[in-house]
Amino acid sequence: MTASLCFRVAALTLGCCALGGAALAQTTKPPKAQLWMDVSTGTMAGMPEMDMAGGAGGMMAGLMGGRGGAGGGNTSYGMARGMNIMPPRVLDIALYNRLKPGVEASQAIPAGMRMGDSLPLVPPKAEVREHEPGEMPREHQQETPKGRILIYWGCGETVRSGQPRVIDLARGNPADFGAAFAGRYTPDRGARVGPAYALYPNEKNRVSLSRDSSLVGEHQVQGDGIPASMKFTLGAAQDLMPAIELQTSGGLKDSMKANWRTVANARAYYLHAMGQLGNDMVMWSSSETADTGMGLFDYLPNATIERWLKERVLLQPDTTQCAIPKGIFTAADGRSSEGAMLRMMAYGGESSFAHPPRPADPKAVWEPEWAVRVRVKSQTMALLGEESGGRRSAGQSRSERPAPGQPAAGQPAPESPAQGAAESAIPLPNPAGLLKGLFGR
Repeated sequence: MTASLCFRVAALTLGCCALGGAALAQTTKPPKAQLWMDVSTGTMAGMPEMDMAGGAGGMMAGLMGGRGGAGGGNTSYGMARGMNIMPPRVLDIALYNRLKPGVEASQAIPAGMRMGDSLPLVPPKAEVREHEPGEMPREHQQETPKGRILIYWGCGETVRSGQPRVIDLARGNPADFGAAFAGRYTPDRGARVGPAYALYPNEKNRVSLSRDSSLVGEHQVQGDGIPASMKFTLGAAQDLMPAIELQTSGGLKDSMKANWRTVANARAYYLHAMGQLGNDMVMWSSSETADTGMGLFDYLPNATIERWLKERVLLQPDTTQCAIPKGIFTAADGRSSEGAMLRMMAYGGESSFAHPPRPADPKAVWEPEWAVRVRVKSQTMALLGEESGGRRSAGQSRSERPAPGQPAAGQPAPESPAQGAAESAIPLPNPAGLLKGLFGR
C-alpha cells in the first residue's frame, strides 16, 4: 500500500469515527423554563449582625448606598454575585420562560424562608449588566494607571523566594491593567438577564432573608406558560451557608494570622488581602500560584472547585487557618499600608434539577420541561491590623470580647440599634476604593 493510499484510508477511518461519535451524542433541547437561584451569606468579621428592616441596619445600609425597601435591605437583583454584607443574606432569582418571555411569574416558597408564601418574579425595567469577574471596573478603564502591583501568594509567616511578582503599570499600556487583574476566573454561568427575564428582588418586593431563614423544602414556579410540573425540593446542600467565623490577629508589620471554624457545606476556601503603599498596590492570596485573584470572588462550578483544589489554588475544606507573610504591607521606611483589608470566600456547591430527567438512552432526544440551577457561597471581610476586623477596647483580649450581637459582661445593651451602630461602626473597606490610588484620585 502506497503512502498516499495509507493517508486516504486513515483519513476515512477517522472521519467514520467522528461520524459515529456524533451519532452517539445525545440531542438536547433547551428547557421551556429555566430558573437560576444565587444564594449568598456575607459578614464583616468582628461586627455584630444587624437587621435591615430599620434602625442600625437601615442607617448602615444608607451609608453604603442601599435604598432599603419592604422588609429592608435587598435592594436589587445581582447583589448575590458580589461581596455583599448589607444585608447579610442575599437571594437572587432569575427566570427565563421560553414560552412566555418577559411575563411576570411567582415562586411559591417554604414557610421556613420567612418571606411569605411566594415571591413575585418581575421583568426588569432595564437590562442588568455588571462587569465580568476579573474585568477592570468601567470607571477606571479610560484612566492611565501609575505605580506598581506587588503580588504575593501562599500561606506562611515569611515571604517566599521569588516574590513578589511585580507589574509596573506606569511603563506599560493602560490595557495592561485590565490584563493584570483578569487572572484566573471561570466563564459566567449565571443568567444573562434582560427584558425577557423575570427577577427577584424587584420593585414589588425586596424582602431579605433573615438569620433564621431556610430554603429547605418545596418550591414551585407558577405563571403563564410555566409547566405545571415545575416543582423542586431543596435540601441542606442548597440552603443558606453559615456565616464565616473569621478571626484575625497581628499588626501590619507582623505576620498576621487568620483563623476560622469550618463552614458547613463548604467545598473550598480562598483568602485575598490587598492594601496600598504610596502608588503601589499590594496583593496577597492563599493560593499556591501567582495571581491577582480578583476573578475568584464569584460562584464556581463544582468541577472547577475540584480542579483548583488539586492545583492548590483553593484551600481544602478542612483548613482552619492561614498566615499572611510578614512585612508585605509595610514600606522600607516603616510606613504601613492604607486601608489594608482581607476578604475570604467559602465556596458551596452548584446544584441542578430538571424534569424529566435525562434519558439513559443516548439516542433519545432530551427536551426538559424545566431546569433549575442553585449556587451557594459565603464570604466575609476584615480590616487588617485590627483584631478580628473590629475595634478593641484597651487591654481587652479576644477571649474577653462578647459574641456578635451580645453586650460585654457587666455592660448594658445599647439603648437603641442606631446607638449601637454608631458606637461600633468602623470604616468599611471597598476594593474599588483601593484602586483609585493607582490613578492619582
